[in-house]
Amino acid sequence: QVQMEESGGGLVQTGGSLRLSCTVSGLTFNSHTMGWFRQAPGKERQFVATINRYGETYYTDSMKGRFTISRDNAKNTVYLQMVSLKPEDTAVYYCAAYGGGTVTAILPQVYDYWGQGTQVSVSS
Repeated sequence: QVQMEESGGGLVQTGGSLRLSCTVSGLTFNSHTMGWFRQAPGKERQFVATINRYGETYYTDSMKGRFTISRDNAKNTVYLQMVSLKPEDTAVYYCAAYGGGTVTAILPQVYDYWGQGTQVSVSS
């Protein structure tokens, strides 16, 4: 049974930072591409970043330079470091996994497994 647990969300002020973590069990973590998505109330789930099995990364343009995705295969964990947060970054953030190696996997339907999400709220 695959389990994916996000943590690290919370409430921060504009300009603040957070680091999200997603710890995975029940799959061969180092062979999976890991992604972060987010969903704000009333909006569709939005791609944030991916990191594939080779460590290659890909970001949506609006987050490039502010968000950094990384992974620790020894800990079966993927991270999302977020800096210079803005109120529009407020959303539930989800990690996801799929068995392919394409780093530009930006569509949610590509992913096989999802975490429950962690809330990030940025106050103005």
